[in-house]
Amino acid sequence: MGVKEFRKLVTMDEANNIIESLDVHSSSIEVDIENASGCVLAEDIVSEVDVPPFTRASMDGYAVCAPDTYQAREDKPVRLKLVGAIPAGLNPDIHMEPGEAVEISTGAVMPASADSVVMVEYTHIDKDLYVHRPVSINENVMHAGSDIMVGERVLKKGTLLTARETGVLASIGEKTASVSRINVGIISTGNELAEPGCELGEGEIYDINSFSLFCAVKECGGTPVRYGIVRDNGNEITKVLKKAADGCDIILTSGSTSAGSGDIMYRIIEENGAVLAHGIDIKPGKPAIIGKVFGKPVFGLPGYPASSLTIFNEFVAPLIRKMLGKKEERLQTKAKMAVRIRSEGRSQLLPVGIVRNLAYPVDKGSGAITTLSEADGFIKIPGNVEMIDAGELVDVTLFGKLESSDLLFVGSHCLGLDTLADLTRLKIRVINAGSSGGLSAIRSGIADIAGIHLLDESGIYNVPFLERFGITDAVLVKGYLREQGLILRKDSGIKKFEDIINARIINRNTGSGTRVMTDMKLKDIAKQRGVTFEELTGRINGYHTEAKTHSAVAAAVKLGKADAGIGIRTVAELNGLKFIKIAEEEYDFVIPSRLLRTKEIKTFLEVLRSNEFKEKVPSGLRVYERTGEIVEA
Repeated sequence: MGVKEFRKLVTMDEANNIIESLDVHSSSIEVDIENASGCVLAEDIVSEVDVPPFTRASMDGYAVCAPDTYQAREDKPVRLKLVGAIPAGLNPDIHMEPGEAVEISTGAVMPASADSVVMVEYTHIDKDLYVHRPVSINENVMHAGSDIMVGERVLKKGTLLTARETGVLASIGEKTASVSRINVGIISTGNELAEPGCELGEGEIYDINSFSLFCAVKECGGTPVRYGIVRDNGNEITKVLKKAADGCDIILTSGSTSAGSGDIMYRIIEENGAVLAHGIDIKPGKPAIIGKVFGKPVFGLPGYPASSLTIFNEFVAPLIRKMLGKKEERLQTKAKMAVRIRSEGRSQLLPVGIVRNLAYPVDKGSGAITTLSEADGFIKIPGNVEMIDAGELVDVTLFGKLESSDLLFVGSHCLGLDTLADLTRLKIRVINAGSSGGLSAIRSGIADIAGIHLLDESGIYNVPFLERFGITDAVLVKGYLREQGLILRKDSGIKKFEDIINARIINRNTGSGTRVMTDMKLKDIAKQRGVTFEELTGRINGYHTEAKTHSAVAAAVKLGKADAGIGIRTVAELNGLKFIKIAEEEYDFVIPSRLLRTKEIKTFLEVLRSNEFKEKVPSGLRVYERTGEIVEA
């Protein structure tokens, strides 16, 4: 038999292109979250609960009505009557009246009517409670759903699970997670091979490759499956390749890859699949095979251990890591601060996200588990540094290798954005900073897209706020409509908006689009009844009790702390509550004019205007005739 020749050698770039084209699929397995570190999610994780599930105190102190403390001074404290105490872990039946306070522990459920917590160090007890410092509404309070909303996708498929992501899973009550698994079959071929632990015969050597590759696969996050040693026999090799193809996602062989008469691997692969490359222009590792056998990707690695590991590390390991979303070890980088940061007067590790070499703080507060899962790394602020200016260069310790994003979204988050991101297939980095935060990010040149839903006193949504924020070099793109209405328990007798005047309500925070809409409707009612707006709202129990999120409104109604609230249909339905539509708000996007011709923004707008988005938009949202319309600032 004559000596065979290698086919035309492929370059490293060509080899990588071939590997890129391989159709590699991972399998999945359910694991307990305590064993999930280093694994990669095989599916999106959508929260079935709000985090926190109730509005809670974020400090030890006293739950109060903020207006009762406005006159408090260090030398002239305000006196309040103590009417109870609430430890963590209980849902107390305590309803506060003006002038009263309730002792409360960190993490405890806020009592009805209380809207803030004064820290214990700013008080003293002398039969009654004396408050030495005023607090504002919502101070030291964490609202239901302010960290994670029910129905929100908290972790995406392909996310590498570390301690941070495992904390997120635990926070929403998940005990297990479906994670990706790459089963990698390992086959050593050669008549000369013997298992370690056996006594060597003449001409035999111990099998090294199957054990070194086994460990290398594990280091990449793959699941190695060792099929042992196979003799240089075509039938035996074919049989074990078929077995590996049935049980694995990728197959590695070592040995029998050269062009000599005794090396038959490439022929067997070709007979049962396809040889895509035989020989790579690299040293060591030239006699390598890339192909498919029995429908699965196969890499024929050289028999020499050094060559085998070289080819594995250069070509196979990156593929496994890519399939599993594995990140590199912690790295350092430099970035410019996107905004001014004031220190807390002590050493601080501030989580930051990095986009286009700009570091922006990612900090929802100490009670928010998602603070770290949304960050790229952290900066260390020494205690003697009072402030870091925008544009100042900082050292960032990364949690892993930075992943580039196609678009940066800042603004008020909506479940419709998740659908848009999925349909565009773009990597959209999302910072939930509210409508005003989104407009500020557009004005400063940080954001590519802002999501806003602000209602002006004139009754016009969003457009007036571009001028109000001094934005002249951006456009408003009309998005979709969100149903706003009354959120009620199923057995509620409330039939229409006017009925809330005689009910106990939970209101939205001042400045929110929902609050502006609510006040406009109440002003109309006051005018019809011939009373002032202040007189009307003064009669409404709970009008001044504010919630920062739609989920917090739903949670208060669900827990019986309010009879009604105003919010979006989506959150009402996800909480199993009754919803009565009273209006539709306009959720729009602000985009810098200079980006309108970019491929990414064009893709975003095409999907926004598509029938596919129209069909898949979540319940409570709907596209309409103006969706995708561009309004000049």
